Amino acid sequence: MKLTVTAESFPIDGAFTISRGTRTEAQVLTVTVERDGVTGRAECVPYARYGESLDSVTAQIEGLPAEFDRAALQGLLPAGAARNAVDCALWDWEAKAEGRPAWQLAGLAAPEPVTTAFTLSLDSPDAMRAKAAENRHRPLLKIKLGGAGDLDRLRAVREGAPGAQIIVDANESWTPGILMRMAEELPEIGVAMIEQPLPAGEDAFLREAPKPIPLCADESCHDRASLPDLAGKYDMINIKLDKTGGLTEALALRAAAEAAGFGIMVGCMLGSSLAMAPALLVAQGARVVDLDGPLLLARDRAHALRYEQSLVHPAERALWG
Repeated sequence: MKLTVTAESFPIDGAFTISRGTRTEAQVLTVTVERDGVTGRAECVPYARYGESLDSVTAQIEGLPAEFDRAALQGLLPAGAARNAVDCALWDWEAKAEGRPAWQLAGLAAPEPVTTAFTLSLDSPDAMRAKAAENRHRPLLKIKLGGAGDLDRLRAVREGAPGAQIIVDANESWTPGILMRMAEELPEIGVAMIEQPLPAGEDAFLREAPKPIPLCADESCHDRASLPDLAGKYDMINIKLDKTGGLTEALALRAAAEAAGFGIMVGCMLGSSLAMAPALLVAQGARVVDLDGPLLLARDRAHALRYEQSLVHPAERALWG
C-alpha cells in the first residue's frame, strides 16, 4: 500500500473569525491510498487547538507501517486529523475496489440531501447584522461569539434575519457568569442551542447550571471515550471527523451517543467538499447539521458537493465514496 500526503490551501471568501483568531485560508492535508491499482482519497484539517499542525499530522501519517487495514488503523493512531484522513481514504478505496458506495459498505441507507447551518463569523454587531441580512433566506444560522458584546451581536443578527433559526457557538470563550446571563436573554432572541460555552475540562459547572436552551459539546467531545464525562453537562454532542479520527469512529460514536440519550449535531472544520463528503453519511437524520465549510471558501475542489442555498447533496462518487 502506498500512502501520499499533500498540503493544500483553499482561500476563504473574505476572512473567518472565531474567538481564537482570524483566518483567510483553509490549510488542509490530502491523503491518497494506492493499492492494487485503486486509489482512495480523503482530507483532514489539522487543528492547533488540539496540538496539531500540518507537519505533525504529516509525520503521524508517514510513520504508519507499510501494510494495515481500516480496523488495524484504529489502534495505530489516536483520534484526530491524521487518523481521519487515512480512515476516510481507506473507505474511499474500499468503495472503489468493491464497486459499491461507502454507505452500502457501512450498512447505511442511501444518503439524502440535508439542510446545513450557515456560519457567521465573529465581528462587530453592525457587520454581523449586515451579514445576517445577506443570508436571511437561510433556515439555520450559526453565530460565532467571543464573550464581551455577544448579546449585542445576537440582537443585531436577529434584526438582520428575523425568520432564521439561530444557534450559537462560543468556542470555549464564556465564563459561568456570562453563560448564566446569556441563558436568561437568549430564549427571547430565539436561540435554539448553545455550543461549547465553557472551556473543555473546565465545564463541571454545567452539571448544576439550569439549561433553558440545549447545550452541545464540541471541544469536550472527541470520541466514544468522551461520553461518560458529558453526562449531566450537555444535551447534545457535535461529531466532527477530524476529532473522532475518521468515519469509522464517527459512526460508532453516533450510535453510542444516541443510546446514551444525547442529541446529534454533525459539524466540520473549515475545509473543502472532500472533507464534508464522508461526514454527510453521519449527518443523515441528525438534529443539527453544520457542513457549510465549502460555502465559506472562495474556491472548492473538482466534483464539489452541490449546495442549493443551504441544502447540501450527497457526494458524487468522483469526489469520494
